[in-house]
Amino acid sequence: MSATILYVSGDKGVATLKKNGGDWKLESHGLQDWAVPKVGVTQSKPGRIFAGTRGDGVWVSEDFGNKWTKPSYGKRGPGKVRCVAVHPRDVDTIYVGGEPIDIYVSNDGAKSWTRLESVRNTPGVAEFGYPLANVEPHVREITIDLGNPNILYAALQVGFMLKSTDGGMTWKLLDKGLDADVHAIVIDSKNPKRLFIASGGDSYRAGQAPGRALYMSEDGGDSWLPTAMNYNEEYSVPLVMHPKNPDVLYTALAHGSPGSWRRPTGAESYLLKTTDGGKSWQKLSDGPNDGGKSFTEVLVIDDEAPNQMYAGTRGGDIYSSDDSGESWRQLAVKVPSISDMRCVHA
Repeated sequence: MSATILYVSGDKGVATLKKNGGDWKLESHGLQDWAVPKVGVTQSKPGRIFAGTRGDGVWVSEDFGNKWTKPSYGKRGPGKVRCVAVHPRDVDTIYVGGEPIDIYVSNDGAKSWTRLESVRNTPGVAEFGYPLANVEPHVREITIDLGNPNILYAALQVGFMLKSTDGGMTWKLLDKGLDADVHAIVIDSKNPKRLFIASGGDSYRAGQAPGRALYMSEDGGDSWLPTAMNYNEEYSVPLVMHPKNPDVLYTALAHGSPGSWRRPTGAESYLLKTTDGGKSWQKLSDGPNDGGKSFTEVLVIDDEAPNQMYAGTRGGDIYSSDDSGESWRQLAVKVPSISDMRCVHA
């Protein structure tokens, strides 16, 4: 029986959690001097992790997070990394998004990097601003079409979305009918023209977008429809699709931006599930949200056991569900904070 491994990243590096028939154990915790917004890993090489640090480029571990190196040390490459995406057919090809808005690609396992100049040259991108003093506009997520890896989408915070159909050589800005603060992008595995996004609701709060936090597109991002409009909350981050049924998706909603969650009621958050491709959404009766005060930053579905899900809250608590999110139990391990989480088997 293979072991289940969770890679959990946040403000204090990357933690490796392992379960092999018993309880979860913290195996290692590296790069603790760096914030790691995102990690990249593939099931074909479960022991190799690409960690995007917010200040020192991409670090790599080949042994499940025990030791870390920076293969591109001394060479030009990304600095403040906000997201990582591994090519679905070539595990040595990695895309990373930066802060400020930038995208780099490596074709040799992060040993060297090429800056995609076309990103900054896309009309309108260089002019994006962001109202927070400690955050510049950045690439929040890069999503690759599994059926055609030359099709890439980049979520911009704040700056809508970019789309490339030629592997990043050229880009098109998608900025019509959606929120400007895009956090996550999911592509339907059976119908790649159908997209779903989760957003921070900035445009909604400014009266400039038709929806709140969630949108869907049936034409590859050219047009968008708001979804989950029967819920008042307008902030979302996690968005995951069932690996066997693309009509099933999960997300978390919250009221207001994170700065407002200091109020006594906290994030006023809960989980949602759709079973009809986003046409309707239902609240999950139970959830890892401390009565809604904390926010679920990450949701993960185990590809090998799709009923098994994991949730990580912003504050560092990790929860497990073995019934597709209907009930949750907290794991007896905790990390300082959570911004990303990946599940593999080894």
